[in-house]
Amino acid sequence: MNSGFLPAAAAGFGTGLSLIVAIGAQNAFVLRQGVRRQAVFAVVGICAVSDALLIALGVAGLGTVITAWPGAMTVVGLAGGGFLICYGLLAARRALRPVPGQGLTTDGAAAGSVRGAVLTCLALTWLNPHVYLDTVLLLGSVAADRGPLRWVFGVGAMVASLVWFTALGYGARLLGGALSRPGTWRALDGFIAAIMLAMGTMLVVRAL
Repeated sequence: MNSGFLPAAAAGFGTGLSLIVAIGAQNAFVLRQGVRRQAVFAVVGICAVSDALLIALGVAGLGTVITAWPGAMTVVGLAGGGFLICYGLLAARRALRPVPGQGLTTDGAAAGSVRGAVLTCLALTWLNPHVYLDTVLLLGSVAADRGPLRWVFGVGAMVASLVWFTALGYGARLLGGALSRPGTWRALDGFIAAIMLAMGTMLVVRAL
């Protein structure tokens, strides 16, 4: 068992990283909070802890329960899709009708509601059906193949999530200089709006 400890952890890290690196609603939100230096610790913490909980549920076998109730994915799809569309419309509005002085100020923290960021992050995380499909079902099934080392695999995936969201949230500050220009900020909001609207529409269509 000890000889397979590191390979199992490395496999979990690689698998987990491959599932969360793709650009999506959650990553776009973490990036936006990072470049604004707004509630970054809370957002990164929520994403990492939520992923850890979902991975643990998957490794423990909850994926089979979700599969047994197809209606759960429909409900989550409609709720998550509707939320993403609303958030995307807000981002599109910011891109088309920017607020004066919206460029990022690099010498100080951006003002904003931590509570709002936390609630948005929770919704983007827990109302996204792909989270359950990828993190719970897929990672859970892959971990099951590791037998007694499935929890080592799961811990590796949890570490990958923590590393990724920390790098994304705090590494985004390196973009502060470029995003101090309102035009660049509008382009980022437009990019985020496109992601949110596309994913939200896709989730609603699939759920229906």
